[in-house]
Amino acid sequence: MSSNAVEIENVTLHFPKQRNALSMLINVFRGKKERFTALRNVSLSVKKGEVLGVIGKNGSGKSTLLRIISGIYPADEGYCEAAGSVSLLAGLGTGFSGHQTGRENAILYGSILGHSESVMVDKIPEIIQFSELEAFIDEPVRTYSSGMKARLGLAVATAIHPDILLIDEVLGVGDPQFKEKSKKRILDLVKSTGTVVLVSHSFGLMKDICDRLVFMHKGKIVDVGDPEEIIKLYYETTGS
Repeated sequence: MSSNAVEIENVTLHFPKQRNALSMLINVFRGKKERFTALRNVSLSVKKGEVLGVIGKNGSGKSTLLRIISGIYPADEGYCEAAGSVSLLAGLGTGFSGHQTGRENAILYGSILGHSESVMVDKIPEIIQFSELEAFIDEPVRTYSSGMKARLGLAVATAIHPDILLIDEVLGVGDPQFKEKSKKRILDLVKSTGTVVLVSHSFGLMKDICDRLVFMHKGKIVDVGDPEEIIKLYYETTGS
């Protein structure tokens, strides 16, 4: 791990298939477990200090891979090791408590990301300024629009600079002006963070900021390499 920030070796992850209640009950009595393989024998090394992009069709395993690295999902087979603190930017605002204020949720969300209450309290002014929620920060989150919740989530998630930053399609938050502000914020964070793994369908952005790209298809890694070559391979393989 000395030269790598993340080491993934032969990781396989299964999810139970979603069925209706009757089918699930029948399978329980039959002793059957229907599973969907989200990742199959995935091996990957992420170098310290590099920006690695991950592309692929929806359902190819991209987001699942980030959640393996973050520790949210344990692998069924194989192992994943990350050297340093890890922060995942995905599903911004998910899990906010509607009865608590924006300020209280910011502190709570920060704790979920692994940061102490004192650290988050110190970050509150920055979070308020970036989210543009000055007049609403002490109002219950149930009164927020979905855009306001996302802005608060992005402000909290980007307030701390981790050793390893995982980004899962979070560049489309808010109105056009705030989207541009969000993009700049994340790009600044990319520059200041040691290692970044980015999932995005924005190939132009990927070519601009990524050192290498990973192409995933049906839960497997097809190839890893130069961004332009991997994007070309993506189009040749998927036909779109």
